[in-house]
Amino acid sequence: MAMKAHDIETLIKTALPDARVVIRDLAGDGDHYAAEVVSESFRGKSRVQQHQMVYQALKGNMGGALHALALQTSAPE
Repeated sequence: MAMKAHDIETLIKTALPDARVVIRDLAGDGDHYAAEVVSESFRGKSRVQQHQMVYQALKGNMGGALHALALQTSAPE
């Protein structure tokens, strides 16, 4: 079962309350998304650590209900 963009955003914002999250459905199928996540929590962390934080926020849905997520993360400027 596919995930809705709103559900992805909610999971990320629950784990990273200060995050600015923009989700785009890449294929219109609810399975392939792009996400841009900006959070102060990412400051000083490597890109891999930032992505791991987002994947952890998704609570195991990555690779299941959520097939593909192109992820861009950063700390605010």
